[in-house]
Amino acid sequence: MTLTPCAEATGMSSKATPEQATDLDVAEERFPPIAELVPHQASMCLLDQVVEIGEEHLVASVTPRRHDPFADDQGIPGWVGLEWLAQAIAAWSGQAARQHGDTPRIGFLLGSRHYHCDVEHFCFDLPVTVKIVLDYRADNGLGAFRGELSGATGLTLASATLNVFQPDSADALSAMFEDATP
Repeated sequence: MTLTPCAEATGMSSKATPEQATDLDVAEERFPPIAELVPHQASMCLLDQVVEIGEEHLVASVTPRRHDPFADDQGIPGWVGLEWLAQAIAAWSGQAARQHGDTPRIGFLLGSRHYHCDVEHFCFDLPVTVKIVLDYRADNGLGAFRGELSGATGLTLASATLNVFQPDSADALSAMFEDATP
């Protein structure tokens, strides 16, 4: 089922309630900016902020804007939700690295299973909650996460399982690229 138009998918206006604004203000104080958690620059840091981080989960928020790198006339295409989920995993990993005195490292989205998106586009100026939960993480850097995107009313807009890989060091990353060259 694909929900349209945007207002139907979210069930609310683009204005945040005072309670939501307060929650977001608290999140800004407790967690570092996305750019400090994800090894991307400028407009490629797709999430707005971290709202909650636990040992095996992360909740972030993003509000699609007309200047976003993937925006088109109708909003943000539904497939971009998968990128938001992947960056939430990167932010979770980046926070874990920071807690151990390290810097965030590059990771790879190996693939996703069952990405199901109920919207063709995410609407401009309507917040989306991005939640990821760790299913497993192996010692060799492989991991799997469940992810969900929801609108302001809590309605699930998209979900997926994501498989990721993060090399354990810069040397391992370099070796990967050396092996990939002919």
